[in-house]
Amino acid sequence: MSFDLSVWALMDGATPEDVRAAVQRCRQGEHARRQPDHRLVAFYRAITASYPDRPAAQGTPWEVAPLHAAADHIEMNLNPACEDQVLLDIERLAGEHRLMLFDAQDGSVYPPPARVPH
Repeated sequence: MSFDLSVWALMDGATPEDVRAAVQRCRQGEHARRQPDHRLVAFYRAITASYPDRPAAQGTPWEVAPLHAAADHIEMNLNPACEDQVLLDIERLAGEHRLMLFDAQDGSVYPPPARVPH
């Protein structure tokens, strides 16, 4: 059984409830009819540069490949035996690209970490 995460490109200030509502709309077949959000495009390029999903290859963390990409989210079905580093990379990249992270196992939503001034 896969471990499922998705990243969501919602408006700034979106709440965990907004993410859960977007997930529900997606599950009901309601999808945004627009161009993919630039943050998702950047996230996809970054995560697949480290963990390719095309072509699906043995040894990748993906239980399902290619990744499901929509205009406002990317769904990742991970092999439950994937390395912790994959999860850390997903979390880091979600934060870098200001994406909300949804954990389908328990419905948790993780907003991007606040940027720390340098």
